[in-house]
Amino acid sequence: MVQDSFWIMRPFSPLFYTVFAVFILILTASSLLLRKSSETKRRAVLVGACLVTLVGFFIYKYFLSLDGAYNEITANMGGFNWWGELPLHLCNINMILIPVAVLRRNRPLMSFCFFLGPLGAVMALIMPGNGFDGYPLLLPRMLGFYGTHFMVMIEGLALASFGLYRPRFSDLPRTILASVAILFGIFGINLLLRWSGLHPHANYFYSVETEGNALLELFYRWVPFPCLYLLPSLLILGGYMALIMLGFTLADALKARRAPKSSPRGENPPE
Repeated sequence: MVQDSFWIMRPFSPLFYTVFAVFILILTASSLLLRKSSETKRRAVLVGACLVTLVGFFIYKYFLSLDGAYNEITANMGGFNWWGELPLHLCNINMILIPVAVLRRNRPLMSFCFFLGPLGAVMALIMPGNGFDGYPLLLPRMLGFYGTHFMVMIEGLALASFGLYRPRFSDLPRTILASVAILFGIFGINLLLRWSGLHPHANYFYSVETEGNALLELFYRWVPFPCLYLLPSLLILGGYMALIMLGFTLADALKARRAPKSSPRGENPPE
């Protein structure tokens, strides 16, 4: 039966894990190839990858706008609307933010892209929306959706694997502040799109409505105001970042312990 085909994409299916492995292999191979390259070249490669992904994203959205089946699936939400398909979700905003962060060497922004970009992309991949779960991977909308999100995931991780960013605990407060600033900026865009009538249901970052998400609804019961109800999630975000930072700190400490000690001044190192 068609639904049992290997090429039907679902979260945690054999095909899902295969595609996941392919993109991790791409990240690993590119990191090894660029290991001895200059920082300028590594920055250029990552920025170039993001820009190619961004172009691919709009090509994917163009084909999505022509997809009659998708428009039928999403008819209850108004169907396809270009103003609702901009790369302003947590799962894809890295295509825009990473080039800015890398070119400006903005550490809080790189930290945001490293921690939140891959997290948002993975959440989209394991909880795909209507029209992206249970269909053949080779459909244009499926290739676009999964290709974009897997690329955003590895581009965020590449900040560390390319040696452009190394998490440390001192980044935590500034990353939280950057997250809040970006959240309120996106909320402002949502309000503008709604008030202008360009997209009456604009909800990037879920900053206006919970859309039935159980965790967000819990937050809304605690803080019953649009956008502000997301602030409790910063506690979870802080813990998540601290745990990863701890891992990097321990890895650095272990590496330092294993490194050979410097020879005393004036003496030649042992053969």
